[in-house]
Amino acid sequence: MRTAAALIALALIVASCSSIEDAKPSAEPATQSSASSATTADRGSAQDRFDYSAVDYDLEPAGSALRGDRQAAAFPPSVVNPDDIVSGGPPPDGIPPIDNPNYAPISEVDFIADDNEGVIVVEINGETKAYPIQILIWHEIVNDEVGGVPVTVTYCPLCNSALVFERQFGDRLLDFGTSGELYQSALVMYDRQTESLWAHFTGQGIVGHYAGAQLQLVPAQTLGWGSFVEAFPDAEVLTPDTGFSRRYGENPYVGYDDASTSPIGGFISQPIDDQFGAKDRVVGVIDNSGTYAILLDELSADGAVEIEAGDRTLVVFQRGGLNSSLEDRNIAGGRDVGQTGAFVAAAPDGTALTFTRDGETFTDEETESTWDILGRAIDGPLAGEKLEAVPHVDTFWFSWSTYQPDHVLVTP
Repeated sequence: MRTAAALIALALIVASCSSIEDAKPSAEPATQSSASSATTADRGSAQDRFDYSAVDYDLEPAGSALRGDRQAAAFPPSVVNPDDIVSGGPPPDGIPPIDNPNYAPISEVDFIADDNEGVIVVEINGETKAYPIQILIWHEIVNDEVGGVPVTVTYCPLCNSALVFERQFGDRLLDFGTSGELYQSALVMYDRQTESLWAHFTGQGIVGHYAGAQLQLVPAQTLGWGSFVEAFPDAEVLTPDTGFSRRYGENPYVGYDDASTSPIGGFISQPIDDQFGAKDRVVGVIDNSGTYAILLDELSADGAVEIEAGDRTLVVFQRGGLNSSLEDRNIAGGRDVGQTGAFVAAAPDGTALTFTRDGETFTDEETESTWDILGRAIDGPLAGEKLEAVPHVDTFWFSWSTYQPDHVLVTP
């Protein structure tokens, strides 16, 4: 285990242009505790009593949390203890974000051959783009615009999570970089306009000018290439023409997606909830009513799991067709972990729907219409309709339980 952890730490340096001398993480596995960690340092501390909604974030920043004093009195209280944010090895933007993405139509894509290779799919205002994991694993952030909406598309290999956020905040259009640091083994981003630090996993400002600010989360799905092509034949795909030389198609974190191993100890500052294995896969759902988690193994066995979320019912779909990007050296060579989607379980007219998985599709009991993994009715009385998507993330238990400690665990 020690050797594997050291290799993963080395992978962070391989993904950047920095020297191996810059990386000094411990290769010891992380300790686990039955007490859930939160993104706040102490529940009774000043930041928990602070009213972040009263902060005027449009003011000029008083300093840089990336390069300056993280305890500056002019900043709102930090959401996490700055001392718990640790170096991952590379310097800021040592893992370079993509600021000028290039795209190709599906018909011209020759660098993806396996239908189960993962792509992050973002659909806004009728425009759809795919961001291959084989590219994001080397860059972690793409600053882009989809459907006229400025977004940042993020992927953290160490917590196995893809999340998309709007990057317009108040009067500022933000663009994000990699800080070279981690909180609980998850990517810490920074915005170039104020050099505040942000948690990739939640889109929350955690230290600096934007501490306590919350980016708008955009629903996105990680799908297998075959499912994406079938659903969006006219969509565009991010290409390896990034301006950087990287081994696209190769996974630098070989063997990391292994439930028998722990996160790298040097990247973990707080105890990990040990209710489940640290790297057990979960599907987390982020709704206005709260956050919800389902173990992937249980979701896979059932196929369609309902969540009672306040005054409405949600449903989470799962079917095969997506390989793990963090297992084999070939980015598409891992085991099939399946694709997921989270939706409001109701037709557009508000009629409640109850779903079951039927092979590679889903059927609602009320109209017997057939739906795909994207929540689109492809046959039956509701053909052409689409379920309302709800933000969700496929991730590891240690990350979800750290950043969403107050979630509801859903059992089918």
